[in-house]
Amino acid sequence: MKGLKVMSSLDRADSLIEAVERTIKEPVKVCNGDEFLVGVDLGTAYTVIVVLDKNKKPIACEMEFAQVIRDGLVVDYIGALNIVKRLKGKIEDKLGIELTKAAIAVPPGTGERDTQTHKYVVEGAGMDVIGVLDEPTAANAVLEVKNGVVVDVGGGTTGLSVFENGKVVYTADEPTGGTQFSLVIAGGYGVSFEEAERRKKLKENHTEIFTMVTPVIQKIASIIKRHIKDYNIKKIYLVGGTCCLSGIEKVIQKETGIETVKPSNPFLVTPLGIAMNCTIS
Repeated sequence: MKGLKVMSSLDRADSLIEAVERTIKEPVKVCNGDEFLVGVDLGTAYTVIVVLDKNKKPIACEMEFAQVIRDGLVVDYIGALNIVKRLKGKIEDKLGIELTKAAIAVPPGTGERDTQTHKYVVEGAGMDVIGVLDEPTAANAVLEVKNGVVVDVGGGTTGLSVFENGKVVYTADEPTGGTQFSLVIAGGYGVSFEEAERRKKLKENHTEIFTMVTPVIQKIASIIKRHIKDYNIKKIYLVGGTCCLSGIEKVIQKETGIETVKPSNPFLVTPLGIAMNCTIS
């Protein structure tokens, strides 16, 4: 219809992400007999659980700062297990339900043994793992990219999936992410790593720290550029908590020469996408 604005894929993603954000403070009431789609994201900086109803509408989200994962590998199994148990318990107590199954995601190229360790963490917390994806592909359940590259810049690594006609044709993952940002910030200010993490998350600090971490962003851009050189990429989609830094997309666009965009809250895209894939076994 003339004059009717067509919602873009990023607009749709932002709408879903905003719905997840609302459930952090106001979870949606449900019945215990309902079907739930659960996504567990064991990240380098945060562990996140997102719960959707059977229609993939967000109903709950819990998260906790954690340093139990390094470069996609579980380095503190008991710590990771306890965090997932804690987050699961919080959601179950708030909603009066039981979470029995979940999907997970790992960085592209993660070996079978390390993937199994991720599964053992979630299963040890009382949920059957019924779906395992790579992180950028999970994120694309939210973004719905048909042609382009989805880049997930997490705490420890930069992972990417190239899509052609909606299908994954290439994946890659390399160390470099938010941890490197925090190390640079800690060195620049002479503060602890934990304090650097705190400062990094405050939007009012973004302008000041941006120039400090620009070389790291340029390195991330070089990783992307190297891995997509054999593909006809017209647009780069950024997700992952590190991409919450204001202006990161401008540096990557300048370095790669390719249009670069990100949703309103890149941090929640992957955990939401993991939950959306919970029906995949």
